[in-house]
Amino acid sequence: MEYLSRRHQVLFWSFEKQKAAYPHMEDEFPARLVRRGGPVAPLPVADKPLDLSFSFGGQTWTIADYMLRNRAAGLLVLKDGQVVLERYGLGQTAQKRWTSFSVAKSFSSTLVGAAILDGRIKHLDDPVTAYLPALEGSGYEGVSVRQLLNMTSGVRWNEDYSDPESDVARFASEPSVDGSDPVVSYMARLPREAAPGTRWVYKTGETSLVGSLLRAATGKPLSDYLSEKLWQPLGMEGDAYWMVDASGGEMAGCCLSATLRDYGRFALFFMRGARLANGQAVVPDGWVQQATTTTHEAAEALQGRAGYGYQWWTTRGKAYRAAGIFGQGIWMDPELDLVVVTQSAWPGATDAPSAQARQALIDAITAHYRRR
Repeated sequence: MEYLSRRHQVLFWSFEKQKAAYPHMEDEFPARLVRRGGPVAPLPVADKPLDLSFSFGGQTWTIADYMLRNRAAGLLVLKDGQVVLERYGLGQTAQKRWTSFSVAKSFSSTLVGAAILDGRIKHLDDPVTAYLPALEGSGYEGVSVRQLLNMTSGVRWNEDYSDPESDVARFASEPSVDGSDPVVSYMARLPREAAPGTRWVYKTGETSLVGSLLRAATGKPLSDYLSEKLWQPLGMEGDAYWMVDASGGEMAGCCLSATLRDYGRFALFFMRGARLANGQAVVPDGWVQQATTTTHEAAEALQGRAGYGYQWWTTRGKAYRAAGIFGQGIWMDPELDLVVVTQSAWPGATDAPSAQARQALIDAITAHYRRR
């Protein structure tokens, strides 16, 4: 059980440890394999690659500057479904996986949509306790699947990455007692601080609770369901790994590991309506629009700077993103048919200068294509 006591230390790893471990998280912690299968879906390379510089902090940065100064392991830009830029750093290669941290939340959300289309989850307004009866009598009594998905449960949670005693640092170390689901056990002890549906608070533990609900509804491990619904039919080029908790359940709020290009393939699939190449729907009609539309509660809590839907961050424009700590991200702009995937090892979980530099790069890429 030593790995349980080490989980929260991920938030405090050195740069050398980040570089060594992020590509091989399955060697650090137990994980389940997400199998690829069938022919690999091509990612064509554009005839004209993207070459630009941008201004940040009163200086001009090239792409090479960005990779070095922002501790970037991977940078992939897709325009109109073609690769216009693909760069690697920190010893990373196209064949190696890299942890996603909370980018995994957007994959988990998409599996909820798949489970609804499959009839495994009846309705987003069903009570969470209909699928997880162990939560009866807890702060989640009366909370709907929708409220769990958009983080408006009203249950109290501390997501402070710098505090080793915060919920986000401690919940993954919860033991499994006689096969119990440790996520359910931990979350069931949390008190309610607001009425369900009235207050947005970002809670990684709730996405892991979404994973518990998905396993209960589908009767399958998330890794198998992800392989069945996305990894194989999308023609991913590499297997993925998903970190598991003490009971062997995937941590749906974190820690899916995949290659840079496979994150890009997922982005293209989702941005184009979450349909397979043959047009087959994976989620219900309208899901993508719903998932990437902020709730009023999130917009209010974030003071209009951003928003939050079904495990997707929204912007003031049409773009939306999946985001993970230490610089993992997928930026998607459906108006421009543009995807930017970043893999990083930032010095802090939400390091402000690094985040600002990445946004300056994304803004420059966006401006470049808007001028054309």
